[in-house]
Amino acid sequence: MFAWETALTTRDENRVVRPVEFGFEWLDDFLRSHGAGSAPQSPLDPASAEEWMIALNEIIVRESDNFFGYEPPADYRLEARHPQLFPTNVRPETLAQDARLKEMAEKGELEPAQFLRFTSPVRTPYPENDLVNARWYPAPARKQVGKPKQAIIVMPQWNADAFSHNALCSLFNRFGISALRLSKPYHDIRRPAELERSDYAVSSNIGRTIAACRQAVVDIRCCLDWLETQGYKQFGILGTSLGSCYAFIASAHDPRLRVNAFNHASTSFGDVVWTGQSTRHIRKAFEDAGMTQTRLRQLWASISPVSYMERFAATPKRVLVVHATYDLTFLREYSLEVLRSFSELGVNFVSKVLPCGHYTTGETPYKFMDGWYLGSFVYQAFKALAEAPTAASSSLENIGEMVSR
Repeated sequence: MFAWETALTTRDENRVVRPVEFGFEWLDDFLRSHGAGSAPQSPLDPASAEEWMIALNEIIVRESDNFFGYEPPADYRLEARHPQLFPTNVRPETLAQDARLKEMAEKGELEPAQFLRFTSPVRTPYPENDLVNARWYPAPARKQVGKPKQAIIVMPQWNADAFSHNALCSLFNRFGISALRLSKPYHDIRRPAELERSDYAVSSNIGRTIAACRQAVVDIRCCLDWLETQGYKQFGILGTSLGSCYAFIASAHDPRLRVNAFNHASTSFGDVVWTGQSTRHIRKAFEDAGMTQTRLRQLWASISPVSYMERFAATPKRVLVVHATYDLTFLREYSLEVLRSFSELGVNFVSKVLPCGHYTTGETPYKFMDGWYLGSFVYQAFKALAEAPTAASSSLENIGEMVSR
């Protein structure tokens, strides 16, 4: 299994080792709002820059309501267009699939799809990245009769193409649950033209990686706002790998997310980057700069689920955690830390284990096992939510309205 996993993680040869940057400019607005001054105009020595970035992470964790807060967008709209693949690798079979889809669209053989678009409240130098994109899968009206309108936000893995997880959304529709398949920052249609992969979401630029997480969390919350305007009352989120991290932090800051499915989970962002197979090129950049795993853990504390465990546990949720025994990207020991934390904090969770690795989760037969775990949990959790006492539901809806304001 380890050999298979390693083969899958080394197929793509377009990973780039980039030099380490602290990237304070990506967090400039937060720096200024907290009286820490703006981003330095002249380079700091590495030791001072590291000390400042660690202190900034501590401030973000303390002031996370502010950091992950936002002004609601005013330009929501639904856009109809032909779905595109937006591949992140240059393997011949992937490029051939992309070409086939484009040809089908030109011939009128591909049905248009609906996408929710709006401008992200978190801005970057890339206009294409700041235009949020979420493929919309509304459940048939007949499937929603007799219960509150329910919706789930789906966050695929790092470097996912635009078709990843779409089958799950169609499955949820069969349960009467609508779905928004959200493109993460720097992914598929949001990816800057200069990139082949979604590198700017996770990279050796420390500040930009933090800013990407911030943008993802805010975009999730904005999607909830839009769903509320469409009459939806009960909400969930499903995240895979990097999407799992984003989903967790969003749920920790937004009590509207009552159903949570984390498909591969870990505690510390820095630990995953340092030890994971899929981020070997990023670790090399940090090693070349003399960094250590312990220091990297501190530099990314503000985007690590472990920093928000108590906050996550403070509101009632139904939670699924899926991890893999032979995972070489989210090491098993880190997933078990998540489960221990949930147990200690009294989180209502279910644990499922796949007898495979991180990348092999997408291979037969493990993808069907994973789909069964995710689908059956989401169905049962939303069913229980719909049957919960109205008073409790109304109370939590009021909290959600306060948060969205």
